[in-house]
Amino acid sequence: MQPGDLAICRALHRKFGTTYYFASRRFPREIRDRVDALYGFVRVPDEWVDNPDAPRPEIARRLQDYRQQLVRGVEGECPSHPVLRPFVGSVRSGHVPLDEALLFLDAMEMDLSQTRYRTYADLERYMRGSAAAVGLMMCRILGMPPSKEANRAAVALGNAMQMTNFLRDVAEDWERGRLYLPLEDMGRFGVTTEDIAQRRLTPAFVDLMKFEIERTRELYRQADAGMHLIPAQGRLAIRLARDLYAAILDEIERKDYDVFQGRARTSRRRKVETLIRLGWQAHSLK
Repeated sequence: MQPGDLAICRALHRKFGTTYYFASRRFPREIRDRVDALYGFVRVPDEWVDNPDAPRPEIARRLQDYRQQLVRGVEGECPSHPVLRPFVGSVRSGHVPLDEALLFLDAMEMDLSQTRYRTYADLERYMRGSAAAVGLMMCRILGMPPSKEANRAAVALGNAMQMTNFLRDVAEDWERGRLYLPLEDMGRFGVTTEDIAQRRLTPAFVDLMKFEIERTRELYRQADAGMHLIPAQGRLAIRLARDLYAAILDEIERKDYDVFQGRARTSRRRKVETLIRLGWQAHSLK
């Protein structure tokens, strides 16, 4: 790792992942640095895919080169990309499993070609790389020993946060040519792709959103079952990120499910209030 590499990761985290960044400052320094490195690793290819500055074949070439740099870095060759250098350090030290990182890159490549998902099961297969893999990498960063219970909770939390993004960003994703609402669910409630294209806040769309929000809240509940497995030094940060992300669903409801008129966000005030509430809860349990 070279001087400034971790600062680049941290700057990306602070700029693009405001909720995650706020929560992650509650980790001890060593874990915080690894989390910043992880965020840098995932953010760079995500930006290439979501906000491309070159034709699709060039983005595909970048992703392949990024993957090769990662693999060669684990084998001992210093990566040329600055965010990969601190991340490779985490992989080589055993704090991040390489196979999960590669699954994440698989999902980024999927975004170049797949723009619709027929069923929720199809969407889950995509989220296995885009979200669940990140949750499982976080488990190792936190020093959690592998277990089926911990893995289930991590996958559930990763998917819950990803689904929250999908519901918040319906309009943005459509502008990118993508739709993450399962087509089967849309058909069940009578929502068409034309409704999405025209940003129609129909009663059918509201019903669809209510259904997907409840599905997502169930994922958060499944994740909660594993919170006790998180080491004490990381529990506040994870719980804070969980609660703040789940609060985005509350904001969608407060906006009467109109996700076509700007992003639902948690305010700085709510972030601070949630931190204080969780801090008092943790103190009362001591």
